Amino acid sequence: MATFLLEVGTEELPASFVGEALEQWRSSVPMSLSDRHLTTEAIDYYGTPRRLAVVIAGLPTQQPDQDEEIKGPPAQAAFQNGQPTKAAIGFAQKQGVPLEALEIRPTDKGEFVFVRRTIAGRPVAEILSGLVPQWITGLEGKRFARWGDGELKFSRPIRWLVALLDDQILPVTLHNGSVTLTSDRISQGHRVLHPQPVSIAHAADYDTTLRNAYVEVDPSQRRSQIQHQTTAAAESIQGWAVVSPSLLAEVTNLVEYPTAIVGKFDPEFLTLPPEVVTTEMESHQRYFPVLKSEGSTELLPYFITISNGDPAKSAIIAAGNERVIRARLADGRFFYDADRLVPLATYVDRLESVTFQADLGSVRAKVDRLGKIAGQIATQLHLSETEQTYIQRAALLCKADLVTQMVGEFPELQGVMGQKYALASGEPEAVATAIVEHYLPKGAGDHLPQSLIGQVVGLADRLDTLVSIFSLGMLPTGSSDPFALRRAANAVLNITWTADLALNLHQLLHLVWADVAKTRTVEASLIAALHDFFLQRLRSLLQDDRAIDYDLVNAVLGENDPEYAERALYDLRDVRDRALFLQTLRNNGTLATLYETVNRATRLAAQGTLDTQHLDSNLIRPDLFQQPSEQALYEALVHLAPQTQAAQATRDYQKLVTALAQIAPTVSRFFDGDDSVLVMDSDPDVRQNRLNLLGLLRNHARVLADFGAIVKG
Repeated sequence: MATFLLEVGTEELPASFVGEALEQWRSSVPMSLSDRHLTTEAIDYYGTPRRLAVVIAGLPTQQPDQDEEIKGPPAQAAFQNGQPTKAAIGFAQKQGVPLEALEIRPTDKGEFVFVRRTIAGRPVAEILSGLVPQWITGLEGKRFARWGDGELKFSRPIRWLVALLDDQILPVTLHNGSVTLTSDRISQGHRVLHPQPVSIAHAADYDTTLRNAYVEVDPSQRRSQIQHQTTAAAESIQGWAVVSPSLLAEVTNLVEYPTAIVGKFDPEFLTLPPEVVTTEMESHQRYFPVLKSEGSTELLPYFITISNGDPAKSAIIAAGNERVIRARLADGRFFYDADRLVPLATYVDRLESVTFQADLGSVRAKVDRLGKIAGQIATQLHLSETEQTYIQRAALLCKADLVTQMVGEFPELQGVMGQKYALASGEPEAVATAIVEHYLPKGAGDHLPQSLIGQVVGLADRLDTLVSIFSLGMLPTGSSDPFALRRAANAVLNITWTADLALNLHQLLHLVWADVAKTRTVEASLIAALHDFFLQRLRSLLQDDRAIDYDLVNAVLGENDPEYAERALYDLRDVRDRALFLQTLRNNGTLATLYETVNRATRLAAQGTLDTQHLDSNLIRPDLFQQPSEQALYEALVHLAPQTQAAQATRDYQKLVTALAQIAPTVSRFFDGDDSVLVMDSDPDVRQNRLNLLGLLRNHARVLADFGAIVKG
């Protein structure tokens, strides 16, 4: 078995691309080997700012032979009177086999000629020589560019190639105009600590050889080293390092030989909001902030930077970084002081100069719409006058910090600075909190807004974006979602569910849509598309985040029943509660009993004319009953009605389920007892009366779920 090494040496790569490229290789490399029937024992992927590499262990030296079966012409065309025709002769010649090798075999389309042949395996070295250029040029990323006079595109210029099969150089060539890159065994060590070329004797020695040249090629090892060194560095100054996963991932791919270095800044900068200091450190300088202790929010006047230089020069490196952070924090203090010279409300009218979307006008116009939507939500929730006042003030001010100098420099502080400036301007704390919270959640795993004011303003903001963008016909397609509409819709649902808000989303969408329609012409079909969009998000969140079985999600959203599905938008809490309740019923075995009781009735009821919304027994005619089982089912349904009404009023479906379970014997008697009936009686009135009984049972059950969508199991 053989070991193969490929290393692509480059100018310094963007940190994000290193991880992206290795992920692409994790998919493409095994697939391309498998397509060529090559097995492996292990594949390791390595990357640093100056190189991407893959080491494949346990490769055969020869591709295995492959038996291939090829279908030829129909037997009737290939042979006539037992003799081969031109079709048979031509097919045999094309496949390189004698006529005697042809076989006639039956297929679902008649008899055809087949041939079996063995394709000899190729040397693995030959296969790899062809695959390597594909692996390199097949990588994709942002801002790829040509360099030199060639057509080859890559994230950064490629400077060297290493390709070894065990201890032998595998010939690989990349052409880029007048430049030709040819593989060798010569790599490069650390720029500072080992500037000499590095010769790799054997593919299996790759990581050890580079480590001896002060390059840790394994990203997981570098990440572990950075984590350990950063923790130790913080402990050396009696602090606790804030190591965010995203910054750790980025820094890991910025260095080849990490060294954690402690730097210091003037304690006077601690008077700035801590978010300003930490954002400056993390986003702009890639430093790790230091807190007094784990769980504390109080910063120490230190930072930890990960150097890629000579550890012996750590003091000089620290001094240089200290000068940089001092200047950056001084800028931050200037912006902070300048922004607070006027009240936050002063900035609202300046939002007129910021475009939200070309066809939708400015952010100032969005703020006006947002305030109106927030008022409609507050009305739905029956909020107090004080709460409504706070909501309107927060809606007015929630975007004001976008035109401050601080947010202009640090866009990621939007909302955070709005909160600070609101408090400095004397705004109520509830308003200030809502300003920062209305942006939440910003991403997966982020916190949801905790205050009612923040929840309402956050919902209004997202509903305005969703309705406005949909009204332009700019619907998300595939992976394209430039306005993050999927994330916005998910936030609407999650905020509503988590805060348990009695929100009628259907009504809200139509109120907002009507306001849009007053200002310009919009296609009526787009509001239906927005409904469908929310229903898709509901389905996804219930299945993926709440772990509800797919058929139970279908049951609460209605399978091929748009009217039933729209019920979910009228009460988002109700659809969540019904889905969770159904999953509980399935897990404890109750659902199986209900299924037998309801589903037979549901299937037959579909042949009747009773509307699925009808719950009153007034259409049932007892005078048409011919068997006691009909009277028994009728009386059971009359007694079921109060439980259904209670479930609708309280969203407590347990009593309905208990009542449905109790009438199971009565339903069984109706179908299979000694006094059972033939539902599809020849008398149309009797038949319809019996179908109405079953339709009434179906309709009571539909208050909980569309049982026709549930899969028996």
